[in-house]
Amino acid sequence: MNERLPYLREKTALLTTSPGVYRMRDKNGQIIYIGKAKNLRSRVTSYFCKSPDHTPKVAKMVSNVYDYDFIVTDSEYEALVLECSLIKQHKPKYNILLKDDKGYSYIKISDEPYPRITAEMQNTGGGKYFGPYTSVFVAKQTAEEVNKVFMLPTCHRKFPSEFGKGRPCLNYHIKQCMGICSGKISQDEYADMISQAEEYITSGSKASVERLTKQMNTAAENLEFELAARLRDRISAIQRAADRQKIISEDMKDTDIIAASQNGNEACIAILMYRNGRLTDRNEFPVGELDSPENMIQDFMMQYYSDKELIPREIITEEDIPDNEIITRMLREKCGHAVDIFSRKRGKGLQLITMAKANASDSLAIRVGRTGKEIVALEELARLLGLKEPPLYIEAYDISNLASSSMVAGMVVFENGRPNKKAYKKFSIKTVDVQNDYASMHEVLSRRFSHYKDDSETDEGFRRLPDLILLDGGKGQVSAVEPVLKSLGINIPLFGMVKDSKHRTRAIAASGGEISISQNRAAFMLLTQIQDEVHRYSITYQRSRHKKQSFALEITKIKGIGDKKAEKLFSKFKTRDELKKASPEEIAKAAGINLTLAAEVYDFIQAEL
Repeated sequence: MNERLPYLREKTALLTTSPGVYRMRDKNGQIIYIGKAKNLRSRVTSYFCKSPDHTPKVAKMVSNVYDYDFIVTDSEYEALVLECSLIKQHKPKYNILLKDDKGYSYIKISDEPYPRITAEMQNTGGGKYFGPYTSVFVAKQTAEEVNKVFMLPTCHRKFPSEFGKGRPCLNYHIKQCMGICSGKISQDEYADMISQAEEYITSGSKASVERLTKQMNTAAENLEFELAARLRDRISAIQRAADRQKIISEDMKDTDIIAASQNGNEACIAILMYRNGRLTDRNEFPVGELDSPENMIQDFMMQYYSDKELIPREIITEEDIPDNEIITRMLREKCGHAVDIFSRKRGKGLQLITMAKANASDSLAIRVGRTGKEIVALEELARLLGLKEPPLYIEAYDISNLASSSMVAGMVVFENGRPNKKAYKKFSIKTVDVQNDYASMHEVLSRRFSHYKDDSETDEGFRRLPDLILLDGGKGQVSAVEPVLKSLGINIPLFGMVKDSKHRTRAIAASGGEISISQNRAAFMLLTQIQDEVHRYSITYQRSRHKKQSFALEITKIKGIGDKKAEKLFSKFKTRDELKKASPEEIAKAAGINLTLAAEVYDFIQAEL
C-alpha cells in the first residue's frame, strides 16, 4: 500500500473542478503517468479513494505515486490535445507507448519473360514493386492470393528455357497453376494475365471483376468460347477469394479496425488497415500492463493517430470508447476531413473485429507462450460469464458413482487454457451413504476449501484459489455449493456445465438460470474440453475404486480375514501393483496376521490379480 495516500487525498480534496491534465510522479520526481480530465478533482480522487476498484495497471501505478501536479485548461478537448503532446514528450511508464520495430515488406513482379509475383522484404533489384507494407503478413497473403486467383506458377522452374522438360506438378492438376511448363501459353497471353493481377493488387476485386466480365462477354460474342470459359473461371476465383479471405471488402473503403487481446498481465492491440476496399496493412502493438479494453483502445488511438498524417474516414473499434466525441473532433481537425469512430457487434464489422482480435491474440501468444486460440477462448469465457478478467486458473468438479457404491469426485485444473494434471485431486465421498450428487458435491467443495482455510495446509494445490469454479451439472449443483462458499467467505465465480442428451456441453448454469453457448466459438470448445476431462478423470477413479472394493470383498472370504484386516491391508498397499509385489512378511505386518495366514492371502492375491 502507498504510504503517501493520506497526503495525496488531502491534497486532492482542494483540487479544482476545472478540466485539465494531471501528471503523476514517483519519489524521484519522474513522471510515471499523464492523464486528462473533464473534472480534475473528481478524476484524481478516483485514484486515491479508500475503496478503489482499480485495474491491475492502475493499482500498480497508484502504489508508486509520490506526488502529482496538474495543468488547468479551458475545455476537455484542450486537455486531450495537451495530454497527447505531453505523453509524446515525456513517455511515462504507465501510459501506452507504441513500439513498432517491424521492417517493411513489398510485393514484387519480377523482370523476366514470364514474371513471378512474390512477397519480398526489400525493394532492391529489378522488377516492379508495390508497397511498402509494414506487415509481412499482408504482403505474403496478398501475393499468395493473387497467385491462386490467376493460377500463376510458384515453382522454381525457369521459363521459357524449361518448357516441356518434365510433367506438370500437382498444382496444375488441382487447378492452382495454369501449367506454363507445358509451353502452350504464349508470352503475350501470360503478360495479359500479369496485367490483370497487377490491377487486382492495386484496385481490388471489384474493378478486376468488372473488366474481366466485359472481356468475357466480348469473347462470347466473338464465339471465342474457350477464352470466355477461362475468363469466367477467373471471375469465379476472384469472387471466391474475396468471400473466403476478408482481404477484400468493398464496404471498407478507408477504414481501420482495432481490437485488443489480453492474457495474464500482458496485453496487445491489433489494427487492420483497409484502403480502397483492400486490406493494405496489419500491425500489432504490445501495450504494457492491463487496463480495461475500452481504456486500452482509447489510449492506443490517441498515441497512434497523433503521429499519423493520413487518418482514415472510419475507425471501427472492438469496444465503445469513453471519449468518442472529443477524440473524433481531434482527429477531424488534424486530418481536415470527416472521421467517424464506432463499434460493431454484428455483421461484417464484427467479422473484421474478430479477425483483428485473432491477430492480437496470435501476437500475444508468442510473447506469453500460449496459443492464440487459448487466449481467445479465455477472453470469450470471461465475457460470456461477466468476469472482469480472463480466468487463468479454473477448477472443475464432477461426481461419479455406481448406484450408492464407489461414490467419488474428481477435480481437474486448467491453467492458462491447458490441463495442469499435477494439480488434479481425487475425493472419496465420506458423509453421504446413498446416491445424492448434490450432497456429494456439497461435501467435496466443503473439504476442498476447508483445506484452503487451514493454515497448516502444505499442499500448494489446496493453498491456491481458482479464478473460476465449474461444476458438472445444472443450477441444482450450483445452488447446492453456493452456501458452502458463502459460509467460508470464499468469493469465486461459480457456474455449472450443462450437457445435452448426447453428453455434449449445451449451456452454462448459474443459480438464476442458464447461459447459452454458441458451438462455433472458442469458449465452447474450451468448456467442452474441461467437461470431458473432468468426467474422464472422475469416472476413471470411480472404476478403480469399484474394482478395489470388489477385490476387498473377495479377500474377506479367506477364513481369518475380516473387513478390518482387509481395510488395514488396502490402507498400506493402495494400488493393485503394490499389493501384488508385497511379500507374505509384509502382508502379515500390514494386516496384523500370522505368516501362515499371510501366505494364504499371498497365494490368493497372485492368483486373482
